[in-house]
Amino acid sequence: MNVGARAPTRIDFGGGWTDVPPYPERDGGFVCNVAIARSATALLAASSSREAALLSSDRVPDRALVEAAVRRSGIEGVNVSLYNDFPIGAGLGGSSAAGVALAAALAHWSGETLAPETIAERSRATEVEELGIAGGRQDHYASAFGGALGLRFTDDVTTVTRIQLTPEVRADLERRCLVVYTGESRISGETITAVRSAYENGDRKVVFALRRMKDLAEEMARVLARADVDALAALVGEHWAHQRSLHPAIPTARIDAIVERGRRAGALGAKALGASGGGCVLVIAATGREEAVRSAIVTLGPMVPFTIAERGIEISTWAGE
Repeated sequence: MNVGARAPTRIDFGGGWTDVPPYPERDGGFVCNVAIARSATALLAASSSREAALLSSDRVPDRALVEAAVRRSGIEGVNVSLYNDFPIGAGLGGSSAAGVALAAALAHWSGETLAPETIAERSRATEVEELGIAGGRQDHYASAFGGALGLRFTDDVTTVTRIQLTPEVRADLERRCLVVYTGESRISGETITAVRSAYENGDRKVVFALRRMKDLAEEMARVLARADVDALAALVGEHWAHQRSLHPAIPTARIDAIVERGRRAGALGAKALGASGGGCVLVIAATGREEAVRSAIVTLGPMVPFTIAERGIEISTWAGE
């Protein structure tokens, strides 16, 4: 038997950083995001060796993640391949999508049937406990569930609310939300640690910014449910002002140029995706200004076309050779 599992990445509209401990335990976090059909795919096949073999690329992060997931599963005698159709380090939650795909494929291989939230938590546990990555939960849940989500985080409990998108709103988001890849490295673990330490120490600027980012994310979920993309864009723009204030390494000159050029061409809001310090930037154009905005920002990095992924993790099986 061969097993394949595919998991989407995501666009985080708002609330990122409030899903990273200890914020959820102390103040409760909230994230609004949407899964996109830029996916990680894990393929499993029987191996002649009792030890797991890695068939994916030699990229160190991929190899380390695959080895950690297989080690945690306790499975032997399986070949694992991992493929991505998104830029690495793009701030799209790609490593979490890969982790979700691996967790789901390995569970299916061993005969387990897991709920999406269990897959998400297993993927995150691999990152935190096996690889020592200090991250939040939103990316794993976006990949496991798919669609547009409102995610509330409190005391290790994640409450998932699906935001129903009409076909018209889905098409509107796909047309007006432009994602450009800066080609720059994403933020370092040291910066994440610095932001977390500032919050723990009661830094007023950081505490205020995180609280406002959470409030904005809650409002984003409400306006998205009302199909108001203009309001969503305005909230995204305000969110970036608070997000960039968390640490000097979060904004870059290229990100600022993309945001400013987009605004001048008719964007209603823009923000860097993920923790930032590079990666991708989301720019939401006003209706009718999509091509003008695209033309204004395309020279600053390649565009990342996408469609919304209504479904999360998908598993398939087929007979081996």
